[in-house]
Amino acid sequence: MTQFRGLVLLFISFMGAGCLSIPPANAQQGVIPQSREQIKLSYAPLVKKTAPAVVNVFTAKTVRTRRYAPLFDDPFFRKFFGDNVQRAIPGPEKKVQNSLGSGVIVDGRGLVVTNYHVIEGADEIKVVLHDRREFAAKVVGTDERTDIAVLKLNTNDEILPFLHLSDSDLVEVGDLVLAIGNPFGVGQTVTSGIVSAIARQSNYSEFTSFIQTDAAINPGNSGGALVDVGGNLIGINTAIFSKTGASHGIGFAIPSNMVHRVVTSLVTSGNVVRPWLGAKGQAVTADIAENLGMPRPYGVMITQVLKGGPAYRAGLKVGDVLLHIDGKEVRDALDLRFRIATLAVGGTAEFEVMRKDGKVKRTVSLEAPPEDPPRNETLLQGHHPLQGAVVANLSPKVADELGFEHEKTGVIVLALDRKGGAARLGFERGDIVLQLNGVDVQSVKHLLSLVREPASTWIIRFERNGQESNIVIR
Repeated sequence: MTQFRGLVLLFISFMGAGCLSIPPANAQQGVIPQSREQIKLSYAPLVKKTAPAVVNVFTAKTVRTRRYAPLFDDPFFRKFFGDNVQRAIPGPEKKVQNSLGSGVIVDGRGLVVTNYHVIEGADEIKVVLHDRREFAAKVVGTDERTDIAVLKLNTNDEILPFLHLSDSDLVEVGDLVLAIGNPFGVGQTVTSGIVSAIARQSNYSEFTSFIQTDAAINPGNSGGALVDVGGNLIGINTAIFSKTGASHGIGFAIPSNMVHRVVTSLVTSGNVVRPWLGAKGQAVTADIAENLGMPRPYGVMITQVLKGGPAYRAGLKVGDVLLHIDGKEVRDALDLRFRIATLAVGGTAEFEVMRKDGKVKRTVSLEAPPEDPPRNETLLQGHHPLQGAVVANLSPKVADELGFEHEKTGVIVLALDRKGGAARLGFERGDIVLQLNGVDVQSVKHLLSLVREPASTWIIRFERNGQESNIVIR
């Protein structure tokens, strides 16, 4: 009952407070309603304090479409020319395509966070506030890999309502949350629910360990706020799991710790550079945990350490099991990527690892991925199967730009001319050329010399998504 009184006092404080503040951690702990009076508690004071900081985002972009001759829609002509006859009139037609989403003001001076997919390709972005005022928005920066975009409004020095970013590592399954956004374009809507899972992985974003909620999230909610009972932003609503396009009670939000990291980087430098460890690992399975004498399976077993990299210099070794980073548990390899991605380049992090002789701590420098060797980006030309491919020397920086972990050296495909030989053979961006006619490819310069040698048969060995394959051309 004592905890409940604390919760009631928290709601009363919202009604009289003049600005949002982050309450102490113990004040955010909720309890199950114990009486009819408790069930009648309202979210209204919380909504009044948080909803004004959530905005609607409207975008417009010009797309080019083909015009069609209505003559060929006539059944008489289709009888002779067939249903698949080319009916396009030469010349593209311009068309304005509109879309909508949501956003959150995270700085009273007009800084708005939304999803990258909400404003992707937009020629014009308009933000409508809770009080119906409209602002033209300028894009500060975007990070496609986390699906985050930052916008700036010209407020003429007016301070707008905004939400404080909370520590998403404090979020627990069962916490009460509100989702605020503009679903289906009907206007601002508030739904309630609980955190139904944490550290959810999905294909929606490369680095994000999502907060999952059963609060109803629908199309148009993207970029909106997920707030806790303290009125703090714990996540940006970004996706739903649905077979129909409507909410089925499984929504995903980007944790506020990731949002804070990306927003800070975009505002200060215009881009996001993530730390590079120079090491790879695998999740600790139940069998591995049993062999190591661990009480439960968690952490990442290091399987590769690149000589000279930050992990190598810190003393990490193959076989080490990484358990914690700065005191926060590492669940698996994907969670490790998330933890590292929330850290800033230029600092250090404390790694706790387990070895046969016990646990040790190592300080690892947080460094940007190096471009070593230089990429030497080159378009392959001439009469050979790789004609039309743009290739580069593989380095940690190039691998990071393409969104995958790779500690190998070699030559990677960056782009393809769709009319070139490489594209017709099915090569894709991200393919790594390993061998040409039985010779290991060392660099772009080496590959250029190999394709100049005439051959009656071409055998190309390449790697895609960790799998090696051969293409033979005779």
